[in-house]
Amino acid sequence: MAIVHPAGWRELAATGAAQREIETLAQLADGLSDDYTIFHGVHWTRIHQGRHAIVGEIDFAIVGPTGKLLLVEQKSGFLAETPGGLVKRYGQKDKQVAMQLARNVDALTNRLRAVCDGDPIEVDALLFCPDYTVRSPGTAGIDPARIVDATRRPYLIEVIRAILPASGPRLINRAKVERFLGDVLELVPEVHAIVGEAHALYTRLAGGLADWARRIDFTPFRLRVVGTAGSGKTQLAMAAYRDALAAGRRPMYVCYNRPLADHIALIAPPGGIVVTYHQLADRLLRARGDAPDFTRPDAFARLEAALDSLQPIDADQVDELIIDEGQDFQAGWARNLLRFLRPGGRAWWLEDPLQNLYARPPVDLPGWVTLHADTNYRSPRDILASLNRLLPGRPVEAGSPVSGAEVEIISYAGPDDLAAASTRALTRAVGLGFKRPHIALVTYRGREHSLLTPLTRLGNFPLKAPTGRYDLLGNPILTDGDILIDSVHRFKGRAAPCVILTEIDFTTLDDAAIRRLFVGATRATLKLILVATEPAAAVLRERLLPAS
Repeated sequence: MAIVHPAGWRELAATGAAQREIETLAQLADGLSDDYTIFHGVHWTRIHQGRHAIVGEIDFAIVGPTGKLLLVEQKSGFLAETPGGLVKRYGQKDKQVAMQLARNVDALTNRLRAVCDGDPIEVDALLFCPDYTVRSPGTAGIDPARIVDATRRPYLIEVIRAILPASGPRLINRAKVERFLGDVLELVPEVHAIVGEAHALYTRLAGGLADWARRIDFTPFRLRVVGTAGSGKTQLAMAAYRDALAAGRRPMYVCYNRPLADHIALIAPPGGIVVTYHQLADRLLRARGDAPDFTRPDAFARLEAALDSLQPIDADQVDELIIDEGQDFQAGWARNLLRFLRPGGRAWWLEDPLQNLYARPPVDLPGWVTLHADTNYRSPRDILASLNRLLPGRPVEAGSPVSGAEVEIISYAGPDDLAAASTRALTRAVGLGFKRPHIALVTYRGREHSLLTPLTRLGNFPLKAPTGRYDLLGNPILTDGDILIDSVHRFKGRAAPCVILTEIDFTTLDDAAIRRLFVGATRATLKLILVATEPAAAVLRERLLPAS
């Protein structure tokens, strides 16, 4: 199977014009081997100015095993054959297909040549018209060998393999070509992916926050970003991290959650530091020959005290300080972290007050510039519409082109019925077509208090649960299962196509309960199922679901 960027396209039941391109993408992905890399503009996480194409009308760019590049322009529906060649009608306007294809290929090729510094590149082009049979290929204005019409549609993969052979001279610029295409599509590592898939997934920038926020410049650079869930804060953090490395600066990314830090460490390029606040203290103490004793009940308090008194040396300091999940930090932590920033260094503080699960007061950052980002590009509009019925004041704006589906609520009678109800939710998710690796079971309660923590399976579903242990490379060790299960506290910062938020139990739908529901619900990129006690489910049905 070919490597496809961006990822996540299979989970979208696309509609309209994009449906045909999704079908083609599936044909390409399944028909080509992993020696081929496909870049596509048909991706639901970002529709840039209403367009799907990579550039102009180019829908797919395929890098072959030798490094040769094939640009594929797809024209669905009816075409007209005129003396001037093939024509596609858009409204009341006709466009020459051959001219469009040549212009777009030339534009992309010229940009690519500049990136490759004059080194040899090979670029070819193909027209794919799956619904139309070209009656006069010789007058189409395009090499007939580079046209795959309705009659040749079953042979699309064979034609591509012939243009991009598996053997032959290898071009030295394949990495540059792929990096260039990633830049064209604004690709970044998928910071929200489920653990285990992180290294292979790339997505597009969410809503541009990671683009335009990095264009702001002032001195000293102290930027506080108050952004809602799904606004692209962690994408911004990773973009700033990579920018620092590219400019020869040393970055440090600090967050509160260990699972998020582990995940970011997997996808971050080498050369910087990725830690939680407590991990930072642990590393510094060990470097000074004072290993912490985690068998002590006050081990984490001792780590915090150590950072309070520790004076960073030059080797500890960084040029770019990026603090994520700032709403979970204490005021003293901010002061301690800023001591690690070299003079003239840049600092970012990213937070979402609605995700403050520990009821901590906002950290005072005097003199910092504040930027607000109120649009959620990750959650489907239907899920946000339900959540906005709970949120006081200003609603969260929906930026995703995906409508999603109505939130489903499953109730359970009591502790003895929790496992069965959670199993019903899993069965429902699989029945809707979600693959098991794309489902996350998120507990409303912390792992220490969850009744599901001791379980290794639910019904026929083996669970992939954190063991609390780490391998020699520092990666988390999970139990061997199909369905990831974790707490809402630990899953914060990540996402999954289908999220089942289970073990919901509250007496009063107060501010703390709403925040916890908001965090769990906004982890879902397509589908949300809530599993709640009968009293809690009754409240949620009344508050979340539209009146019939």
